[in-house]
Amino acid sequence: MARPVKKTPAEWRKEILNAAQTLFISKGYEETSISDIMNMAGGAKGMFYRCFQSKEEVMHTLGNQMFFKDNPFEAVRGRDDLNGLQKIRLLLTLSQSDAKRNQINMQAIPILKDPHILAAAVEENRRVLTPLWLELLEEGKGDGSIRTEYTKELSELLPLINFWLMPSVFPATEKELLHKYCFVKEVLAHMGLPLYDDDMASFTEKFIADITNKERNYP
Repeated sequence: MARPVKKTPAEWRKEILNAAQTLFISKGYEETSISDIMNMAGGAKGMFYRCFQSKEEVMHTLGNQMFFKDNPFEAVRGRDDLNGLQKIRLLLTLSQSDAKRNQINMQAIPILKDPHILAAAVEENRRVLTPLWLELLEEGKGDGSIRTEYTKELSELLPLINFWLMPSVFPATEKELLHKYCFVKEVLAHMGLPLYDDDMASFTEKFIADITNKERNYP
């Protein structure tokens, strides 16, 4: 009788991440337990802790994995038919249209109430996103589509805007969040970075409605 093939640690990590992604999207992050994840992955709970320290680490790993798999910055980088500002608008559109990524991001909102997780998320955004934003902003400045002397400052600011718009980080009502969005739109336009058109506004308003609804469900 053939012995069952043992999975490598890398294979177990993949199985756990696949199961977690399915459950976070279908059940929600808060409703999914580590036991649920391992039941779907087909392993013992002890195997989870051999691969990950916590459910929060799984969520963080999933977010990074989905970003690098379909990195919108890479998708626009080679578009010679677009100027810098057009590339930035396109990458925002691509990000908005990624339904799975948006669902995972929505599930991650409650855990950002933990200051350690928030600090780690801010650091990861700074490390990964700031250089990518700077590259596009410098390109836009060079081709004249973005008129600003603050490309470095904007590259550091842009990854932080989503955190500022999350009521789990800065408590706010839906009305207050919409007012914040209008503020961001005007400030960026004044700085030579007019990012938001009507389609972008519609998506942002829906996002704000969704996150405030989620906050009401998870006090």
